[in-house]
Amino acid sequence: MSALRTIHDVPVLMCPPEGETIRDERDVLDLIGDASYQGAQWVVIPVERLDGSFFALHTRVAGEIVQKFANYRMGLVVLGDVTRHMAASPALRDFVRESNRGWQTWFLNDTEELHDRLQG
Repeated sequence: MSALRTIHDVPVLMCPPEGETIRDERDVLDLIGDASYQGAQWVVIPVERLDGSFFALHTRVAGEIVQKFANYRMGLVVLGDVTRHMAASPALRDFVRESNRGWQTWFLNDTEELHDRLQG
């Protein structure tokens, strides 16, 4: 069950590692709806919850999911170790680096990193 937490005055919906696999943008609509209902500004999705197609950029799954969050003006955090995925794909490595420079989508290793980012 997802839980709303406030981190540095920012409402964040934290998804548990266990649960349905998120495969495409349709799968995130309920999540975005739940987050909006609870007043979240960010949604944290553990790496374990994302289908492998998310990390294969040629499938466009990551782009579709990220775009859906952007359309709803909600931040997305992919939480956990993505180094093996990045090692297999220079394009993904570039996508992660560019995402982490912005304020819409972050790929973070742990909640400590999330706390640091939201601190401002």
